[in-house]
Amino acid sequence: MSTFFSPGAAPMTSPFTHRHIGPQADEQAEMLKTVGYESLDELMDAAIPESIRFRGALDLPAGASEEETIAELRAIAARNTPATPMIGLGYYGTHTPAVIRRNVLENPAWYTAYTPYQPEISQGRLEALLNFQTVVTDLTGLTTANASMLDEATAVAEAMTLARRASRSKSSTYAVDADTFPQTLAVLRTRAEPLGIELRLVDLDAGEPLPDECFGVHLQYPGASGAVRDHAALVEAAHARGALVTVAADLLALTLLRPPGEIGADIAAGTTQRFGVPLGFGGPHAGYLAVRAGLERSLPGRLVGVSKDADGAPAYRLALQTREQHIRREKATSNICTAQVLLAVMAGMYAVYHGPAGLRAIAKRVHEHALTLAGSLTAAGVELAHTAFFDTVTAVVPGRAAAIVAAAAESGVDLRPVDADRVSVACDETTTAAHVAAVLAAFGAAVAAPAACGAEPLARTTDYLDHPVFNTHHSETGMLRYLRRLADRDYALDRGMIPLGSCTMKLNATTEMEPVTWPEFANIHPYAPAGQTRGYEELVAQLEGWLAEITGYDAVSVQPNAGSQGELAGLLAIRGYHRSRGEAHRDVCLIPSSAHGTNAASAVMAGMRVVVVACDENGNVDLTDLAAKIDKHRDALSAIMVTYPSTHGVYETSIAQLCARVHEAGGQVYVDGANLNALVGFAKPGKFGADVSHLNLHKTFCIPHGGGGPGVGPVAVRAHLAEFLPGDPLEPGEHHAVSAAAHGSAGILPISWAYLRMMGPDGLAQATASAVLAANYVAARLREHYPVLYTGDNGLVAHECILDLRPITKATGVSVDDVAKRLIDYGFHAPTMSFPVAGTLMVEPTESEDLAELDRFCAAMIAIRKEIDQVAAAVWPRDDNPLANAPHTASAVSADEWSHPYPRSVAGFPEGVDRTAKYWPPVRRIDGAYGDRNLVCSCPAPEAFES
Repeated sequence: MSTFFSPGAAPMTSPFTHRHIGPQADEQAEMLKTVGYESLDELMDAAIPESIRFRGALDLPAGASEEETIAELRAIAARNTPATPMIGLGYYGTHTPAVIRRNVLENPAWYTAYTPYQPEISQGRLEALLNFQTVVTDLTGLTTANASMLDEATAVAEAMTLARRASRSKSSTYAVDADTFPQTLAVLRTRAEPLGIELRLVDLDAGEPLPDECFGVHLQYPGASGAVRDHAALVEAAHARGALVTVAADLLALTLLRPPGEIGADIAAGTTQRFGVPLGFGGPHAGYLAVRAGLERSLPGRLVGVSKDADGAPAYRLALQTREQHIRREKATSNICTAQVLLAVMAGMYAVYHGPAGLRAIAKRVHEHALTLAGSLTAAGVELAHTAFFDTVTAVVPGRAAAIVAAAAESGVDLRPVDADRVSVACDETTTAAHVAAVLAAFGAAVAAPAACGAEPLARTTDYLDHPVFNTHHSETGMLRYLRRLADRDYALDRGMIPLGSCTMKLNATTEMEPVTWPEFANIHPYAPAGQTRGYEELVAQLEGWLAEITGYDAVSVQPNAGSQGELAGLLAIRGYHRSRGEAHRDVCLIPSSAHGTNAASAVMAGMRVVVVACDENGNVDLTDLAAKIDKHRDALSAIMVTYPSTHGVYETSIAQLCARVHEAGGQVYVDGANLNALVGFAKPGKFGADVSHLNLHKTFCIPHGGGGPGVGPVAVRAHLAEFLPGDPLEPGEHHAVSAAAHGSAGILPISWAYLRMMGPDGLAQATASAVLAANYVAARLREHYPVLYTGDNGLVAHECILDLRPITKATGVSVDDVAKRLIDYGFHAPTMSFPVAGTLMVEPTESEDLAELDRFCAAMIAIRKEIDQVAAAVWPRDDNPLANAPHTASAVSADEWSHPYPRSVAGFPEGVDRTAKYWPPVRRIDGAYGDRNLVCSCPAPEAFES
């Protein structure tokens, strides 16, 4: 690894490195002086324990320019050959309205935002998510939907475990429609086995009855074959057994077909991909999950609800389960701690733009193409597997399936060979009469009269999407202004720093983002024939190889479509390894008390028992307690999950010793890769003792958070665990699958590929060092004003620092919430609140913020400390001061009456705020408890806002 540049020296990095890293050489010199070091090399030598230090050079290509990278990606993309996808199985061609593509998917105001933990400055995306939830509840006929899931298969898996918790049946059997999507079945099997759930396939076509005892039933509507069935009697039979019923329903079909809620279904799950979200070779797409009344408090994932602010005005916030993993840990109902927000926003806006009439018209066109196919095939003497369908027709062609599929491919159309004797053809929004004619020609048929609609008895009779938001913004002008209005209500990285500890809100460069919408990446079906996806396969192989080199592991899978799913995949690999060695009894997972909450939830989902290991007064894993827990559980020890650097933002010196102790007892070491941004180029988990890690491409490797999603959580393992990595859900075998597509959310992998290609080995190491410098600079600047809770060797932190507000709160009554909300008045998103320690703020500035922005943040925190001193001195009352009343809206500051003991100028324009660039929050502080007591999770009536 080359020596980092010092002032006046020429850096050995690509030009892009100096776009990505905020502080340049002169600024870094100033920062180093504040921290007390001469160079970045000296700082990193002091910060990182020598026992884990990697001192070679990463074996990666040298950093390329932005122009070179785009040219290379163009060449890779050209190796993909998008065809007309008529494969179906839950993935369909769709037209993304240009106004939504340009102003949401390609707009940093939307894609650089974070999960709305500070709802006062997230009202725009929260309204967009409420729209999404309303679309789902209206179309499914159920009462409450969450703010999205990772994909359809994981949504269905979550529905299964929800049913098990809520069912009154004591059975461990889950009955599954045999006409379920095969990828969904694969993920269900992965999730069921560690939890002791028995999946029982039920062939509805053959008239097979439900098991006498089962806790839940899963139905596909329409089925994978395209069949539309009347499930009302099945639902009744399931309820008689004490079982809950989940219907995996196609939302576009539900604009024409009777919704699940109207036949008594308890849960609906599925995907919103065909609502304007590109195929992307499998993702990212927003899954959905909806429940009937009485189950909403068991709903996993994010849930947006309506509450009120300090003035009584309606305001949106995350409700109920938000971050429940951090509270309930191993008792959490799910390890899902995120959502596919950006894609949910797109799907919701697709419904807003088209409205109910537009959606119905799209669905009718799709259905009419399917009717034409059915009628024409029947006229040509081809037998159909079902006569009641929405968009998918399955033809029975004994021995001819392969030839028909090949003939269609010659015309540029992909069909699905079900087996040697059956072919499925799925129509979608992009299907044209020419496509239908080409398909018929492959069957040796000609266009004839449409078939009669066999699904007519199941036609929908109820209205949907009658809220004004779905009946207003149908011109492009109206839609453009609506999107702009919502974006203006939010705070994202395009406004300023988001210093969230543990979340790594770094630059998402435009050059990295551009390829996502190229047709060669965006328009590839995840189950397209291999010959059409050579570019994706090349990109995935290169990216997985680069990630293996960076982490020191031997194999990587990018299939997990979130960090939580990467955790699960890694733990399942450990489970599979022990079982292969005849040690299935090893089921204890040690987890430090400071760990991210999803760790414990993931361990339980992998069939493990969680044993908590204490931390010492410095926040490090207590080695004495660790030794005691290892001795107690030695024969049953499966693994330890530890975050490195620690959840407290410190390079623990004992990590190699910890790994050795666990290995000596027969366990495996899982190092959570959430904090990899402090290691790249300086330490490799796979070389200092870890066996497996998940990585967060939406943290260290620049995929944007998108308002709380999308993400990718690859799992990386040493060689002995490689055979237990996730496999293709459509391939038979013993492997497990954690998402519906072999490469998960492949559509956003070009982002991380481009980041690594442009940074190169030197740039990556410099980014790490710059992130560590920024965190230590902030800690040095603020230490005399707020105690820094934990430090490592030489008094240094890693890439984040924890500011301890507890003594201040005890002395003055000013809470961590007060400081977080007051930061909004200063034009900042708050750091992470009360994690991993209650009453603290965890600050992670990243390498991308320049010195001016770091100083602006420090100045704001110092000014807030002066305001706290005013409260302590009783100049301002504890219950009426700028902190207790924060944030201040423009409406509040400009009101005719002002009764507070501080001037309006202090409220709205505190010290150092640029009056010409002021960000005004749209609402005042939100009453979260009110929103939980009075749960409203769909679009409120317009009159709620009249005041």
